[in-house]
Amino acid sequence: MTENTPPDTTEKRHRIERVRHELKRRLLTVSRVQNVTPQMLRVTLSGPDLEGFVSLGYDDHIKILVPAPGEEPAFPEVGPDGKLLIDPAKRPSMRDYTPRRYDAASQELDIDFALHDAGPATEWAVNAKPGDKLGIGGPRGSFVVATDFDWYLLAGDETALPAIGRRLEELPATAKALVVVEVAGPEEEQAMTSKAALTTLWLHRGSEPAGTTAKLDEALRELALPAGDGYVFIACETLLAKRLRAIMVEERNHPKAWIKAAGYWKKGQADFHETHGD
Repeated sequence: MTENTPPDTTEKRHRIERVRHELKRRLLTVSRVQNVTPQMLRVTLSGPDLEGFVSLGYDDHIKILVPAPGEEPAFPEVGPDGKLLIDPAKRPSMRDYTPRRYDAASQELDIDFALHDAGPATEWAVNAKPGDKLGIGGPRGSFVVATDFDWYLLAGDETALPAIGRRLEELPATAKALVVVEVAGPEEEQAMTSKAALTTLWLHRGSEPAGTTAKLDEALRELALPAGDGYVFIACETLLAKRLRAIMVEERNHPKAWIKAAGYWKKGQADFHETHGD
């Protein structure tokens, strides 16, 4: 057993599992649009198509189908192999987003849009108004992490905040949560609520572009970690996420099985998502 391998145990503790879901496509209607911060926009969607929606993991992803201006979403046909049956030149704009909140009773789904880029999804969100339509698909599956770890480290940039906020709301009072997030400035800090004992460190990059600083690297190297078993979640620009995972595994000797590092975006590339591992 190496230093960064968790001990074997016969107990059903610290369970981590992948759960597959039936892929469904849904046509939803915008109910509300509000700014969480100046550069984070929350769009609330509703409609009968949300019946049976399932999202078990805090960093689940749904695919949104961005309609052309003045048009309603048009779902492309999907072949038996899961590939889209459509001319690549006519492929609609699709992006991955985290379901921030789902309320089955009111049939409402919140999606938070970080406005640090100028892509088609951001443009749609900025101009969205009640009554507009949006198509979504998924989640295809959920990555479910137990809530019985002693502590959780949740780190990333603005794009990680929907997953981080959702995770904090799920954690029990017996857990400790450490949140380290880089944002543009104090105006982009979000109010976080959790039953867990919560410690939050906000890093401000100022005028530097997202994904270009070493502030998260320095913070994870210096961070005092609690005693006991911990789970680490990292989400940000993909090269930075890979670098932060290396810091936790190689420098902090954190068990590889108890860390997930995801590239939620990549500089210069659209519709990107990548999970880092060995």
